[in-house]
Amino acid sequence: MNNRKLTHLKELESEAVYVLREVAEQFERPVILFSGGKDSIVVTHLAYKAFYPVRIPFPLLHIDTGHNFRETIEYRDDLVGKLGAQLIVGSVQESIDTGRVKEETGYNASRNRLQTTTLLDTIEKYKFDAAIGGARRDEEKARAKERFFSHRDEFGQWNPKNQRPELWNIFNGRKNMGEHFRVFPISNWTEMDVWQYIYQEHIEMPSIYFTHRRRVFQRDGQWLAAEPCMRLKPDEEVVEREVRCRTIGDISCTGLTLSRAHTLEEIIDEIAATRVTERGGRADDKRSETAMEDRKKAGYF
Repeated sequence: MNNRKLTHLKELESEAVYVLREVAEQFERPVILFSGGKDSIVVTHLAYKAFYPVRIPFPLLHIDTGHNFRETIEYRDDLVGKLGAQLIVGSVQESIDTGRVKEETGYNASRNRLQTTTLLDTIEKYKFDAAIGGARRDEEKARAKERFFSHRDEFGQWNPKNQRPELWNIFNGRKNMGEHFRVFPISNWTEMDVWQYIYQEHIEMPSIYFTHRRRVFQRDGQWLAAEPCMRLKPDEEVVEREVRCRTIGDISCTGLTLSRAHTLEEIIDEIAATRVTERGGRADDKRSETAMEDRKKAGYF
């Protein structure tokens, strides 16, 4: 008998591919939430493998805050071209212009929270019934409560107490009119798993994940990018540093890490040695003790 055993990464890949194929089977209009960050890139790569040799059967949806890193947008457009995928862009600026949301003011203003309204409006516009995201349970305590198939009510809201049991990888995608699901194929992955899989699969990544020289300033113990959308306080000084991103979001809330990691191998070594969590550099998670859970209940990723 051939005693074949899957490696840890192959088991995770197999699980994620199974979830993606279940989405294709159970839902009529799924979409991949694509931020240009490493997790959404891995989910897109898994979808490519799950349905090869045909094209990915889901469009990619990017919620553009207007304050994204240039490297992220360039990578997004290049990847969409290579895959021949359909790209749908929801614009936070359009939501502001039409009065759907009000832009924050002040030194700590961010468009990150405003993405929720744009996302829900876009889901409603295109009648998506499943939005596939790259959230992982190890990221944050609110996300640790998620199921693979995460039910959202007709208002797009998440109730952690009203989720379906998932025994033996049996997923229940039944819903009422106006409801939808968020689906998280890489729920059981860790940050290290993601980077080791990227290394194993030779996945091309945005340059911003690797160490580069950038104009930055320090605020509340974090290095932030000195970009036109950022309003500096009088005592904040712009300097140049060797930095990289561990997690990518809106410029206003994405902390940068001082680093010398120029290759995937060096990134993996750096993560293995760090004692700071991945989202420890996200300013949006520090607005309150329950910041992530509050955003999720309102319809956030």
